[in-house]
Amino acid sequence: MRIQSYDIIPVLQPYVKLICTMECDDGADTSYIRVLPDACVELFFNYTSTPLAIINDELHKRSIATFRMSRPMDVQMRKGAGVVAICFHPGMAHKFIQVPMHTLSNTTIDLTDIWGCTAAEIEDKMAGCSNNEERVGLVQKHLFKKLVNSKDDLQLAYCLKQAQLSGRLIPVGRLVSNTGLSQRHLSRKFQDYVGLSPKEYLRVSRFILSLDHLKRYPVFSLTEVAYKSGYYDQAHFIRDYKDYTGCTPREVVRARHILY
Repeated sequence: MRIQSYDIIPVLQPYVKLICTMECDDGADTSYIRVLPDACVELFFNYTSTPLAIINDELHKRSIATFRMSRPMDVQMRKGAGVVAICFHPGMAHKFIQVPMHTLSNTTIDLTDIWGCTAAEIEDKMAGCSNNEERVGLVQKHLFKKLVNSKDDLQLAYCLKQAQLSGRLIPVGRLVSNTGLSQRHLSRKFQDYVGLSPKEYLRVSRFILSLDHLKRYPVFSLTEVAYKSGYYDQAHFIRDYKDYTGCTPREVVRARHILY
């Protein structure tokens, strides 16, 4: 598997977290890997005639969108497949996919289901490109066109920023009081734009932060990682790992098939 990252044009940087190409040019399908939830939406544009991947035992032949909010996905990329992958920051995919995110949470769907014939048109144009730089440029140009007529939700952006600055420890009640929204209204915003309730988003974000600490501080004990990530006790730490990965923290560290 070859993975290459690309620069994101400035106007898309507040919304797009990562752009890369992924090519399975080995002699066989890739081994199954478990990709952990990250509260993000990702688009995979297939520019080959090869079926893209098997995800949770379902074969996806063309371009797809994944909404990996709070559950892991088991992925096997097919040999010969090549994609341009777009990963959005949490809450930012809604600007490009104007449907309530909670209706798609933890699913993988064909891109034609949300973009119609436009998805097939992009695939055709990408197939005619001479290199991946052109393909990435084509996708970014299309995302920019979709961005032009959309508006930012400043209250949601504030909440997501405060969650990040607090280390994912800010209470939902404080977000409610700081925004002046009712708890029900705030929850509706999160469901529509992020795909999770505020409480669940903060819980998943804390788990994601702990994964980052596992990578950054390999000499730390699991207890140290738990407390550094904002967990009050080992029980909650272990429960989140079992819910979001299907494994204990120690099993995640040792597993070669788990990607985070």
